[in-house]
Parts: sequence; structure tokens; C-alpha cells
Amino acid sequence: MQNQKSFWTLSGPVVLLLLVAPAIGVAQDDGAEVPGKIIAQRMTADRLGELILRVDDEAILQGTSWFFHVEGLETVVVYDVAADRMRIIIPIVAADELLEEDLTRMMQSNFDSALDARYALAQGTLWGAFIHPLSTLTDEEFLVGIAQTVNVVLSYGANYSSGMFIYGNGDSVEIERQRLIERLKKEQT
Repeated sequence: MQNQKSFWTLSGPVVLLLLVAPAIGVAQDDGAEVPGKIIAQRMTADRLGELILRVDDEAILQGTSWFFHVEGLETVVVYDVAADRMRIIIPIVAADELLEEDLTRMMQSNFDSALDARYALAQGTLWGAFIHPLSTLTDEEFLVGIAQTVNVVLSYGANYSSGMFIYGNGDSVEIERQRLIERLKKEQT
């Protein structure tokens, strides 16, 4: 029987958390800000808005949806206080443009390299998505959620990754190793 050991490996084009988090001074329980420090506190619609405006000061709120840009991508955060839900979504491509290989690779990625972000289909569109209960969402989880969602969008068609890690026992590590071998062989000819 094959060794079932779990492991993590670094993956992805960029870890956007490194770009986003330092720009966000996060309030402590007493309301004072500590630059670069992220603490847990109960997420509210107002707090969500504060964080989004720190990511993009030109963000627009329409009803219970925020529209803003991260890395040039149109990003949407939809929340529902009564249902205690929040989702970050970014469109990728029209669903009718997907090939069977894309669908297979995205499902493999959802298992081991997309982590908390996911590839999802809705309304005829492929989306990068991060979904979480609103009230228990921390500032850090929200920022990591943005970073992972942006990364699954940016890595679509390449390594299909959240940019953080690859969780073991999936297919992504071997697929990436094979792609590297094929690329190196091609470069040698």
C-alpha cells in the first residue's frame, strides 16, 4: 500500500496576502490600530466594508454587495447578515468555453491546491469563490480569502492554485512535476 502521508508544498504565482495584509492596520479589541497586526474579532457588515475600503479605496457598495479591484481583477463581496454568510467571487471565463480537461483539473485543484478558495460554476460563468460564515470570519481569514480567490483566478489554465500550499494526497503535485519534466524536455530539443 502506498504511503498515505499528508504534506504541504508551496505553490502558485503569488501570495497576495503579502501585498494586502501589511497595508491593513487592524483594530485591537480596544479600538486602537496596530499596523500589520491582525486579530480575531466578530465580523460585521461595517467591519467588512472597512477592510474592503483599505484594499481598494474606490470600492463601491450596492445593497449588500461590494465591488472593487485587486490585482486588476473585478472582485465582488456579497454578504447577508441574516443568513450569516459572506462570499468573495471573481469571474474567470464563460462556462461554455470550458474544456473537459479544465473541469477535471479544477476539481483536482479544489481537492488539494485551491485550499479555501474554489472554482465554481454559476449563471453561465466560471468563478473563483471563497465562502464563509460572516460572524465568525476574522480579518485575517477575509484577507487570506481575497488572496486565495485572486490566485485561483490568476492561476486558471496553469497550476490552478490558491498560491499558498498544496495539500498532500491529491493529484496536483504529480501533475506539476510532470509539466516541469515536459517543459524541460521541450527546452532541450
